[in-house]
Amino acid sequence: MRSDELRRVVEEQGALRRVATLVAGGVAPAEIFSAVAAEVGQVLRADHTNLVRFEPDDTATVVGYWSDPGCRQIMPPLGGRWPIEAPSVTALVRGTARPARMTDADYARSTSAIGIWARIHRIRCVVGFPVMVEGRLWGAMNLYSQIEPQPGVTEDRMSEFVQLVGMAIANAQNHSDLLASRARVVAAADESRRRLERDLHDGAQQELVALALKLRTAEGSVPPGLCGLKEQLADVIRELSGILGHLQEVSSGTVPAILTSTGLRPALRSLARRCPIPVDLDVRVSGRLPDPIEVAVYHAVAEALSNTARYAHASAAGVSVAADDRAVRLSVRDDGVGGAAPGEGIGLVGLKDRVEALGGGMRIISPDGGGTALLVDIPWR
Repeated sequence: MRSDELRRVVEEQGALRRVATLVAGGVAPAEIFSAVAAEVGQVLRADHTNLVRFEPDDTATVVGYWSDPGCRQIMPPLGGRWPIEAPSVTALVRGTARPARMTDADYARSTSAIGIWARIHRIRCVVGFPVMVEGRLWGAMNLYSQIEPQPGVTEDRMSEFVQLVGMAIANAQNHSDLLASRARVVAAADESRRRLERDLHDGAQQELVALALKLRTAEGSVPPGLCGLKEQLADVIRELSGILGHLQEVSSGTVPAILTSTGLRPALRSLARRCPIPVDLDVRVSGRLPDPIEVAVYHAVAEALSNTARYAHASAAGVSVAADDRAVRLSVRDDGVGGAAPGEGIGLVGLKDRVEALGGGMRIISPDGGGTALLVDIPWR
């Protein structure tokens, strides 16, 4: 193999490895799009490359692009759109789902926007390659050159890069679908619990209250000589009050009325007061947050303080909640024994699912002897 051919293979494999590393690492598709456009342009010695997504309105949105440093930027910016007009490589790729190539001779009489652009910038050749995502045509990778590249070879070399793009898009879509599915499950579960709470409050709970009042009336009407009966009625009333208290806890266990009616700050203040150890509360939230986020933050604090009180042997805890125009950030810290395992406990697992269903993340930092910190970050814009 000649030295220049060997150099070309090494460059190409290095570029593919860099893109594959991004895909395997779950990097956001937008970053991968720009990386692929740059790698293809440099490896294939193009003047310009772009990656476009086909839209239902016969346009192509630029999602990634690269220009040779010696060329000025000549394409629409990210998010910019080209009309898909014939004759053009983009129209051919969309119509056939196959690689396409056009030269300056093909564009000589074209009145399409891309044809006029190609003549203005003296483009000799445009090569397009379809981007397929799980068997569906998604868009195209386009290469623009003022020197016509070798037919067939360029298309073959683009193929592996484009396959990686398709994998990245599919991975991102599957991840998005998973988050959406989890969000629907969480929302459905919350709605079912709210319905149960309403039914308990409006049904059994009210009936038990009425029964307790009747028993108190009966207790008050017992003649003085029947002390034993009066004590029995008193015992029944106490047991009934205990049952009613447990039922009230169940009916307000998912979304307490104080959270629904007055918001996050009073609800967290109530949690802090009920905690058996001192809690320093710092809530920097102006106004109300979306209901699913307020519920997630409330549950996170409730779970963390409950675990602190039960297992941490802590003397104090701190809760901090801050919201800016992009995200809500929560930290719950204690000065206990540490050593908490992130994967332990149904409550923490369910909490992690709830946070991730909202597109957020949760971490637990708990070195032995160094206390425990629960950190939650949830985007909300």
